[in-house]
Amino acid sequence: HNLEMKHLPGADPELVLLSHQYEELERIPLSDMTREEINQLVQELGFYRKETPDAPVPEEFQFAPAKPLPTLLPPQAPTIDGKTPPKHDKEEHPDL
Repeated sequence: HNLEMKHLPGADPELVLLSHQYEELERIPLSDMTREEINQLVQELGFYRKETPDAPVPEEFQFAPAKPLPTLLPPQAPTIDGKTPPKHDKEEHPDL
Protein backbone atom coordinates (compact mmCIF):
# COMPACT_ATOMS: atom_id res chain seq x y z
CA HIS A 1 0.00 0.00 0.00
CA ASN A 2 1.27 3.49 -0.92
CA LEU A 3 4.13 2.00 -2.95
CA GLU A 4 4.37 2.44 -6.70
CA MET A 5 6.98 0.81 -8.93
CA LYS A 6 8.13 2.53 -12.08
CA HIS A 7 10.55 0.78 -14.42
CA LEU A 8 12.97 3.23 -16.02
CA PRO A 9 15.06 1.45 -18.67
CA GLY A 10 18.79 2.00 -18.12
CA ALA A 11 18.38 3.60 -14.68
CA ASP A 12 19.80 2.06 -11.52
CA PRO A 13 16.93 0.89 -9.29
CA GLU A 14 16.27 3.05 -6.25
CA LEU A 15 13.51 3.60 -3.75
CA VAL A 16 12.39 7.23 -3.72
CA LEU A 17 10.47 8.29 -0.62
CA LEU A 18 8.08 11.21 -1.11
CA SER A 19 6.13 13.43 1.27
CA HIS A 20 2.37 14.04 1.08
CA GLN A 21 3.15 16.99 -1.21
CA TYR A 22 5.27 14.68 -3.43
CA GLU A 23 8.50 16.33 -2.29
CA GLU A 24 11.49 14.00 -2.33
CA LEU A 25 12.54 12.97 1.17
CA GLU A 26 15.16 10.30 0.51
CA ARG A 27 16.62 8.06 -2.21
CA ILE A 28 17.76 4.55 -1.33
CA PRO A 29 19.83 2.66 -3.93
CA LEU A 30 18.60 -0.90 -4.48
CA SER A 31 21.20 -2.23 -6.98
CA ASP A 32 23.19 -4.21 -4.43
CA MET A 33 20.16 -5.60 -2.57
CA THR A 34 18.44 -8.95 -3.03
CA ARG A 35 14.66 -9.23 -3.39
CA GLU A 36 14.45 -10.46 0.22
CA GLU A 37 16.50 -7.48 1.46
CA ILE A 38 14.28 -5.05 -0.46
CA ASN A 39 11.14 -6.69 0.97
CA GLN A 40 12.62 -6.41 4.49
CA LEU A 41 13.57 -2.75 3.91
CA VAL A 42 10.07 -1.86 2.74
CA GLN A 43 8.59 -3.61 5.79
CA GLU A 44 11.03 -1.82 8.14
CA LEU A 45 10.05 1.51 6.57
CA GLY A 46 6.45 0.83 7.63
CA PHE A 47 4.75 0.00 4.34
CA TYR A 48 1.66 -2.18 4.71
CA ARG A 49 1.54 -5.37 2.63
CA LYS A 50 -1.99 -6.35 1.61
CA GLU A 51 -2.91 -10.03 1.59
CA THR A 52 -4.29 -9.68 -1.94
CA PRO A 53 -4.19 -6.74 -4.38
CA ASP A 54 -7.87 -5.91 -3.77
CA ALA A 55 -7.79 -6.42 0.02
CA PRO A 56 -8.84 -3.46 2.18
CA VAL A 57 -6.16 -1.50 4.03
CA PRO A 58 -6.76 -0.99 7.78
CA GLU A 59 -7.45 2.64 8.66
CA GLU A 60 -4.26 2.97 10.74
CA PHE A 61 -2.20 2.15 7.62
CA GLN A 62 -4.02 4.41 5.14
CA PHE A 63 -1.20 6.98 5.19
CA ALA A 64 1.59 4.61 6.19
CA PRO A 65 4.50 4.91 6.14
CA ALA A 66 4.17 8.67 6.08
CA LYS A 67 6.22 10.34 8.77
CA PRO A 68 4.66 13.33 10.52
CA LEU A 69 5.88 16.62 9.15
CA PRO A 70 7.94 18.63 11.62
CA THR A 71 6.08 21.55 13.15
CA LEU A 72 8.05 24.66 12.38
CA LEU A 73 7.72 27.25 15.12
CA PRO A 74 8.88 30.83 14.66
CA PRO A 75 12.00 31.75 16.65
CA GLN A 76 11.23 33.00 20.14
CA ALA A 77 11.89 36.70 20.65
CA PRO A 78 13.37 37.76 23.98
CA THR A 79 10.98 39.41 26.43
CA ILE A 80 11.47 42.86 27.98
CA ASP A 81 13.77 41.41 30.65
CA GLY A 82 15.95 39.87 27.90
CA LYS A 83 15.00 36.27 28.67
CA THR A 84 13.52 33.90 26.12
CA PRO A 85 10.00 32.75 27.04
CA PRO A 86 9.72 29.13 28.25
CA LYS A 87 9.20 26.43 25.64
CA HIS A 88 5.87 24.63 25.42
CA ASP A 89 5.43 21.09 26.68
CA LYS A 90 5.79 18.40 23.99
CA GLU A 91 2.09 17.54 24.29
CA GLU A 92 0.92 21.17 24.16
CA HIS A 93 0.43 22.66 20.71
CA PRO A 94 1.29 26.40 20.70
CA ASP A 95 -1.69 27.30 18.50
CA LEU A 96 -4.30 25.79 20.83
